[in-house]
Amino acid sequence: MPRRSRWMHLVAGVVAGVTLGVFLKLCLKTSSRTSIQACPEAGKLYVDPDPLSIIGLRPEETVENSNRTLVFVGVMTAEQYLESRARAVYDTWAQDLPGRIAFFSSEVSRAPGLPLVPLRFVDDSYPPQKKSFLMLLYMYEKYGDRFEWFMRADDDVYVRGDKLGEFLRSVDSRKPQFIGQAGRGTAAERDALALEYNENFCMGGPGVLISRETLRRVAPHVKYCLKHLYTTHEDVELGRCVAKFAGVSCTWSYDMQTILHHNGSGSAAYTSTLKRREVHRAITLHPVKDHRQMYRLHTYFKNLRIQELKERSLDLHRDIAASVQELGVDVDKVEDYVLPGGEPLFPHKMGEDGYLGNNRILGAPINMNRYKADDVEDIVHFDFISKSIYSISHSNPKRRIESPLKEALDDVIREVMEIINAPSRQRGRVIDFNELLYGYTRLQPLHGADHALDLLLKYRRYRGRKMTAAVRRHAYLQQSFTGTEIRELPIGEPPPPEEPAILEQVEGVEYEDFDEPSQQQGFLERLDVRGALESGLMRIHSNLPKVLQWGDNRLEYPLYDRCIHFIMPLSGRQETFGRFMKNYEDIVLKSDQAVSLIIVLYLDSKNPSDYVNAQTLVEYYTDRYRKDIKIIQMGSTTFSRGAALTEGLKVCQDDDLIFFIDVDMMFNHLSLRRIRINTIKYTQVYFPIVFSEFNPDVVNGEDYNKFKDEILIADDDIGKFVEEEEETPKTERELADLKYSTEINDDNGYFRQYGFGILGLYKCDFMRVGGFDLNIKGWGMEDVQLFETLIKSNLTVYRTADDSLVHKFHSVDCDKNLEKSQFLMCLGTKASTYGSDKHMAYYMLNHQEVLWPQEQQDNEQDKTNAEDVDKKEIKEKGAS
Repeated sequence: MPRRSRWMHLVAGVVAGVTLGVFLKLCLKTSSRTSIQACPEAGKLYVDPDPLSIIGLRPEETVENSNRTLVFVGVMTAEQYLESRARAVYDTWAQDLPGRIAFFSSEVSRAPGLPLVPLRFVDDSYPPQKKSFLMLLYMYEKYGDRFEWFMRADDDVYVRGDKLGEFLRSVDSRKPQFIGQAGRGTAAERDALALEYNENFCMGGPGVLISRETLRRVAPHVKYCLKHLYTTHEDVELGRCVAKFAGVSCTWSYDMQTILHHNGSGSAAYTSTLKRREVHRAITLHPVKDHRQMYRLHTYFKNLRIQELKERSLDLHRDIAASVQELGVDVDKVEDYVLPGGEPLFPHKMGEDGYLGNNRILGAPINMNRYKADDVEDIVHFDFISKSIYSISHSNPKRRIESPLKEALDDVIREVMEIINAPSRQRGRVIDFNELLYGYTRLQPLHGADHALDLLLKYRRYRGRKMTAAVRRHAYLQQSFTGTEIRELPIGEPPPPEEPAILEQVEGVEYEDFDEPSQQQGFLERLDVRGALESGLMRIHSNLPKVLQWGDNRLEYPLYDRCIHFIMPLSGRQETFGRFMKNYEDIVLKSDQAVSLIIVLYLDSKNPSDYVNAQTLVEYYTDRYRKDIKIIQMGSTTFSRGAALTEGLKVCQDDDLIFFIDVDMMFNHLSLRRIRINTIKYTQVYFPIVFSEFNPDVVNGEDYNKFKDEILIADDDIGKFVEEEEETPKTERELADLKYSTEINDDNGYFRQYGFGILGLYKCDFMRVGGFDLNIKGWGMEDVQLFETLIKSNLTVYRTADDSLVHKFHSVDCDKNLEKSQFLMCLGTKASTYGSDKHMAYYMLNHQEVLWPQEQQDNEQDKTNAEDVDKKEIKEKGAS
């Protein structure tokens, strides 16, 4: 057969195969309406599953022998919400119920993995009156004798299972109960609702609770109620039906507005801060329109539960400490104390699983004087708080209350108010926080935080004789620290599902390639024939014996030897670059560290020779050490840090560990270790808070460190009473680390908390969030934009002070042509790197003309006038 004929047959075969594959895929595609029906005829064979198996209830389980039969929750949903709202409900609060849950939807609904009941002859039309009444009938017929309580809920409500169980156990379920947030409608619609003067209804949104007795009375009459509807409001008609056949109305209770909470913000409900009294007091929260917020709420309440358990643990430690003290057990022997019967009081020791913590610290009683200083210098001073904070230990004695302290005080006050209002329901009153008049606070690193607060409160009594009054209370509070917990994070786990908003940003980003022209994809490339062939070949390759497997067998680095790819933009600054390369030589090249360096080089028009000198220096180190140092030449392209780092990333693989670094940075071996440990693929990015040095002329200048004419006496006898120990000779590695370290104190520099340019992450994570905004030109802002994007993503942003990363001082020139926000940010950086508050205070006091220039001029003028008068008097005396 001629070669041309063979190629034509081959192409025809490929086309025919692709066409057949697409045809089969379309024919076998699963219906969007149901994921269990293979064909329309399957609907005719559908059989109702066992009601007990739907909710996972065993036949022998009853209200007498099971703690999961307190309440049955029926959630009304629709087919379009099964995989969003309903799935979110089942994944979150449904798992913590003291009972069981089932979802009720239209008869065509199917959802594998969900306890779903498709109601016969019911659709998803609104209002869902038929769905609601038939759900109650199903509850009664299938589960009426197996649960004490029944709850009607929507798929946009969050239920706190622990608080729901606590509340229901305090109410008698044997009596007819109809519990919810009572309503009678607005004045305009009250006549249309056809309610009698003594009738009301339970609003359906926040949830409705029905006792077994109420359901027993109402369920047999559901069909009658459906035939006699007065309005289109489902909750109104349910209340009318319950009142007619059970003889009870919805509970008139002030508390129902708080424990069954409805937020009137609509779709914006519960999307802002959750640290609010109404959120903490609520049993149900409605509405949660965005199902993603359901997971956020669940995480928040889980964290609250962890906090409660830690507080309970502290209480138990204090009880143990008080008990062993009464028994006369020595404090140092408590950890090894054995109870009667040979049972150890603390069976697990430090470092073992199940270790309960140091009872000597955790069991310390609540006492504002439990910490006693041995020396005057060890006394922990209180800071005074009013509108500002006043401190004797801070360089700025009066300053605004910082955000961490403000949030901590808000948390403390909120918990205090919850404790005060715990018996409010029994007493018929509520106490609201109004204002913090003043207070004192201090932090003891070993024990915790102490607060003495003067609170202005508002007392309101709503039962009996109503009244409102302002009251003041002093609160003496102590927050104890619990033990440190260490949690290992996975490395190389599959990436979490990304937020749609972030994915939309990623999909719209196209990186401009400076060196590769764009090409259109061919027909076979669009079909991804190459990918299919490579996938098939890799399956064959993986099944072969290792001897027959091909490939380069790339080295897989362990955690502490994982290769780090430094990417550094550079424009001019040859002297600084030489210092960086000496640092790189001593830490990386000489010790053969698994680090590669990628330099993105720009031509500086002010110093054009630096461009060639930088390349020459890199060639020197490459020839000497034979290590990988790449240069990406950008030429005279306008400098942009974001674009430079993006270009550097193009020579890296998706699984490479990347570290963005500047030419002004110093690092050592400890820096490399922290980068490898704190950067976790698909999980965590590392934003170290680097130490930034002050201007050395300021740090060492006399005007900035003492008063004029002040003589500082150095204490030459310091340390003469300290025994000298033989110093162990340091290794070359330790000497190198010391060489590229600096003394960390307030006089030498500061930790740059608001700097986000130094970053460790994996390239695949960088690409997933969309990278830098390449529209930002010039100094700054691109790192802040990336930081905010990462915060919004599913990646954890890890921030910590790293004293091994030191930013060497250099003067900052702020271009007035920058955008206003960039220019102001540049000025702020320039000011903050000049010197410390102490340095500035000394300078101002030594140069008072800076503070009071006009007054200084007046004083000098007065002095000049006085000298002129003296000279005149002297001349007159001489003449006489």
